[in-house]
Amino acid sequence: MGWTGAEAERLSLDDAIRMAQAHSPEAQAAQHTYRAAYWSYRSFRANYLPEVSLTSTPYLNRQINRVTQPDGTEQFLRQNQLSTDVSLSVSQNIWFTGGNLFLQTSAQRMDEFSDHTEAYNTQPVTIGYQQSLFGYNSLKWDRRIEPVRFREARKSYAETLELIASRACELFFDLATAQANLDIARANYASADTLYRYARGRYNIGNITENEMLQLELNKLTEETNMMQASIEVEDAMLTFRSFLGIREDEPIEVFPADSVTAFEVPLDQALEKAFAHSPDIEMYQRLKLESRSRLASARANRGLKADLYVQFGLSQTADNLRASYRNPLDQQYVSLSVVIPILDWGRGKGQVRVAKSNIELVDTQVEQGLTDFELNVRKMVRQFNLQARQVQVAARTDETARRRYEVALRLYLMGKSTILDLNAATTEKDTARRNHIEALKTYWTLYYGLRSMTQYDFERNCPLADNLPEI
Repeated sequence: MGWTGAEAERLSLDDAIRMAQAHSPEAQAAQHTYRAAYWSYRSFRANYLPEVSLTSTPYLNRQINRVTQPDGTEQFLRQNQLSTDVSLSVSQNIWFTGGNLFLQTSAQRMDEFSDHTEAYNTQPVTIGYQQSLFGYNSLKWDRRIEPVRFREARKSYAETLELIASRACELFFDLATAQANLDIARANYASADTLYRYARGRYNIGNITENEMLQLELNKLTEETNMMQASIEVEDAMLTFRSFLGIREDEPIEVFPADSVTAFEVPLDQALEKAFAHSPDIEMYQRLKLESRSRLASARANRGLKADLYVQFGLSQTADNLRASYRNPLDQQYVSLSVVIPILDWGRGKGQVRVAKSNIELVDTQVEQGLTDFELNVRKMVRQFNLQARQVQVAARTDETARRRYEVALRLYLMGKSTILDLNAATTEKDTARRNHIEALKTYWTLYYGLRSMTQYDFERNCPLADNLPEI
């Protein structure tokens, strides 16, 4: 195109999309969002794996304390002792009950510096279990909700990349239109200047009227104004495009849109099937329904009887030395049951349950309407896309025909066989056809990536878009 004297970076549409999906601020934000969702999902999965921990809480006590005596009296005594302990435990959450099972071994040493004595207490093995008997089982509900949330995040990341591509198409063709307008303005100015010089010669010999010569001079001045305005529009479009691509260098960009597209149709049934199978919207609707039912389960659990069970069995022994504390261990058991029975809450629990039920009905209605709108949007997008390729072909043919008609009109005018009005009309048709051709290309590629974002499917390669996500 050669619209600027500086060396410009030449970009095709594919180049622009790759740059936008890799370096644009929107792409960086999408990567961080997906990365956070990934680590959140990893954290969720860790809740269902065994946890091993080593615990130690040593302390030194050198102070006067109130100590209860064997006969029940209390005295203030000076204590000078050191307690050291270590405990190794393995715990496992049980998702289908919501409880926690643990296995533990521990040892404790007590040093009395005043008496120069030491004592050991060991628990070679302890096994225990704790859970809420009628409470809300968050482990069970998270197991149903979190995988859906992560699939939604993954598909949303793929959708965002396609929306970025669609936006890149819009800005790419905005710049292409601005550059085409500048090329048109320069060509028209050169032609108007030539015609004006030619008209002055013909006017001097009396072949044309003064009115016609003045019209040609006006055309020249108009095209000069158009050329300056088009130059400003190119700069504005380039700044916006460069910012979107994440290009910080202040270098000119020259875009080269392809004049034709590959004509292929997307079957409506296939598009609907892929959209309902791969779109993040479907996962979002499923997540909303699960979350509403989770809130109902929580409201019901908080309303009724509450009971917490803690059971512990193990072996224990104490001695003056560590080895002896492991001999002939004694068995120990500990069972605790905590019960809370609500008697009067002034209808608070009942109200929370009714709110949760109402919320389920609301979510179900919104999901049903959302699915209907989603299907209608897919159908509309498919119909528009399948027609747009033909519109691009018609626009390309119109562009070529209008250009040839202008060339004919220019020759006829120079031969004196047509009027300036005919030439102006041909010029306007030529410029309009060129702009319409670029606009048709813009609409095609915007629809193409918009359809990909809605269906999350690559119809040319026949694969889901989420299968080819970049590593982050």
